[in-house]
Amino acid sequence: MLIRKIVFIRAQTLLKKQFNFKSMSTLPKVLITRNDIPEDAILLLQSKCDVEIYGKPSPIPRDELLKRVKGKNGIFCLITEKINQEVFEAAGSTLKVVGTMSAGYDHVDLTECKKRGILVGNTPDVLTDATAELTVALLLATSRRLFEANQQVTNGGWVKCAWGPLWMCGQSLQGSTVGIIGLGRIGFGVAERLKAFKVKNIVYSGNRAKVEAMEKLNAKFVPLDELLKQSDFVVACCALTPENKVMMNKEAFKKMKKNAIFINTSRGALVNQDDLYEALTTGVIHAAGLDVLDPEPLPVDHKLTKLPNCVLLPHIGSATIETRTTMALLTAKNILAGLEGKPLLCPL
Repeated sequence: MLIRKIVFIRAQTLLKKQFNFKSMSTLPKVLITRNDIPEDAILLLQSKCDVEIYGKPSPIPRDELLKRVKGKNGIFCLITEKINQEVFEAAGSTLKVVGTMSAGYDHVDLTECKKRGILVGNTPDVLTDATAELTVALLLATSRRLFEANQQVTNGGWVKCAWGPLWMCGQSLQGSTVGIIGLGRIGFGVAERLKAFKVKNIVYSGNRAKVEAMEKLNAKFVPLDELLKQSDFVVACCALTPENKVMMNKEAFKKMKKNAIFINTSRGALVNQDDLYEALTTGVIHAAGLDVLDPEPLPVDHKLTKLPNCVLLPHIGSATIETRTTMALLTAKNILAGLEGKPLLCPL
């Protein structure tokens, strides 16, 4: 903290001399909605802006957001904040740019931003590799029953079973058909990694067929219904839209194989979780692995948490130190570009 304060004071002093600023009030005002943002991004913003930081490592309460945003020129937010008309009205006409430290942007009302001339930037590319890695890890944890197996070490199950030949058996990726819903950057990254596991077929669905998918992955474009019917593993990597909200519902799960495993690392709202619970408890599908849920955080007593064939993670797809630091810096640079009247690095 001491180093941060020293750098901050020196940067502000330099700026005042260079631009003849009389006080901090002449600098653009930016609100950061939590205090556990990587320090490099905070220092970058503090070197050029008057920065207010919500002082807790947790989502800012709605009333605090509406109070603190007044008069701000920029907002540094995450997916935990709903940035909509209410926020814009609370901020007033001074608000020029919103930077979200995320690839997803369904928490930001882009229509209202466009109407008000507010620029919006996100971080779409830098988390691709980390999220693709986590998707494969979740797929393996689910298919090979790693969480269940870990419990057997500590609950005495290992001793009781004495290496039964079918005990803790899972399903292999080798020779399987993997269906990817949404072959964007992350979906493509997942498919590239799965080739090393010797999967037999990769199929994908989305808005259109992609030439590079056939050339680099030997992946086949199919309608969603066909993907659900063919795949041993169904992996959701698509963005959330009004059209695909709760697309994974009772009807979708019934189209899947009984031994199929469903993985979701995109958005929780893609899935009807009541229908998923029913599918997992009645043998409609074999298992599921979810890094995204609805709501988030998921209540600790939610019925999905009770299922041995459902692996749940707390939305950690991009959670590597390197990725989160890069995301934070890109968010800060998006905000600074907007404040300086320059094109955003990653505009929406």
